[in-house]
Amino acid sequence: MQFNVYLSGEIHTDWRAQIIQACEKLELNIVFSTAVTDHDQSDSAGDQLKQANTDEGQGFWRDHRSAKVNAIRTKTMIEACDIAIIRFGDKYKQWNAAFDAGYCAALNKPYITLHSEDIIHPLKEVDAAAHGWATNVDQVVETLTYLLK
Repeated sequence: MQFNVYLSGEIHTDWRAQIIQACEKLELNIVFSTAVTDHDQSDSAGDQLKQANTDEGQGFWRDHRSAKVNAIRTKTMIEACDIAIIRFGDKYKQWNAAFDAGYCAALNKPYITLHSEDIIHPLKEVDAAAHGWATNVDQVVETLTYLLK
């Protein structure tokens, strides 16, 4: 069996690489996908759509265009995945991760949240719809191993 796993959320640590490397070491048959994790690339995803001779600046309209372009990637990858792992970090608010979790729930796509215990309360609704909650990468890898073996 092969799984398509979408890795969503926090981009400031190497949790994605840890999961991918551990799953490769275990020879799990997984194809991973992820959003663009480079801030500058993500923020400029829609820059090519700026209309000439407009005064759109670097504010709302730039963010709006880039969000729409990024949404094409995210929407396509979530729809194609078998399961999503959605990481919420401690340092920043990941509104995009919460949105991805809601989209997974709306599509009836299983997802596992990955976050520390100190943010259980703000994520109670997100976790309630999840198929699992992990506090570390090892738990995610063990769960994927179980699902595929």
